[in-house]
Amino acid sequence: MDRREQVQYLNQTLLAEMPQYREQAEAFPVDAFSQRRLLRSLMNVRPPMPLAPKFLEVQDALLSAEREEKGVVNGDALPPTAGDPRLVLWQGDITRLRADAIVDADNSALLGCFAPCHGCIDNAIHSAAGLQLRDACAEIMRAQGHPEPAGRAKLTRAYNLPARYVLHTVGPIVGRWVTWKDRRELAACYRSCLALAAEHGLRSVAFCCISTGEFHFPNQEAAEIAVRTVREFLEQQTTSVERVIFNVFKDLDAAIYRRLLGPD
Repeated sequence: MDRREQVQYLNQTLLAEMPQYREQAEAFPVDAFSQRRLLRSLMNVRPPMPLAPKFLEVQDALLSAEREEKGVVNGDALPPTAGDPRLVLWQGDITRLRADAIVDADNSALLGCFAPCHGCIDNAIHSAAGLQLRDACAEIMRAQGHPEPAGRAKLTRAYNLPARYVLHTVGPIVGRWVTWKDRRELAACYRSCLALAAEHGLRSVAFCCISTGEFHFPNQEAAEIAVRTVREFLEQQTTSVERVIFNVFKDLDAAIYRRLLGPD
C-alpha cells in the first residue's frame, strides 16, 4: 500500500468499528492532509478494544514511516548542561526523541486524550505511538480497578515511538492558587517516574513539563520543583538512571530551564 491507501484502509476500518462517526467523517475533504487528520481524530476517539492484526500491520507501517520522516533525535547525543553532565535541556517534539523512556502527562483515566487532534502532549504521544498504547493502559487500569492518583507512575512499551518505553504519570490540577499538596504531588510525579525507570534498569528518561498545560501549574515553580527533585534523586548511588532530559516545547519553558540549569 502507498500512503494514501494506508490512510484510506485505516479510516474505513475504524469507521466500520464506529459507524456513529460516519456523518462527521463525510465532512472531511478528500485531500491527503484532511484524510490523515480524520485518521488521527478516529484514533483519538476509539475506545480500548481488540485490534485486528491487519490493522496493526498497516497502522505500524504508516506510523513508522512518519516517525522517520519527522526525524529521530538521539537523546544520548544531546549535549549536557555545563552544570551537570547528567542533565540535558532539549526543546522540541518529545515524540521524536529516542531515550529509554519518555514521560507522558496523563489524566486520571490513564487512557490518553479522547479529544480529536487536541494539542496536549498526551494526545501527541498516543497518536504517534499507535492504538496499542491505549490498550496497554486500559489493561493496567482494569487490573488496578480505580483511577490513577496524582504523583504515581506506570510503565508501558512505546510501540511506534522511537523511545523504548512510556512512563505515565498524573500531575496535580491547580485551582485558584498552588497548594502544598500540589507541590508535593508534582515532586512525587518526578520521583515516581525515576524510581520506576530505575526499577527496570533504564538509564535515560525524558520529562515533559508535567502539569503546566491543561493542569495550570505555574511554569516557573513547576520547573524549580522538577529540577530540584531530579537532582535529589540522582544523588542516590543505587539508581541506574544516568541521564535526564528536560524536554520543553514552548520558548517560555526553554528560558526558565536555561536559567535553572545554567548555560548549555
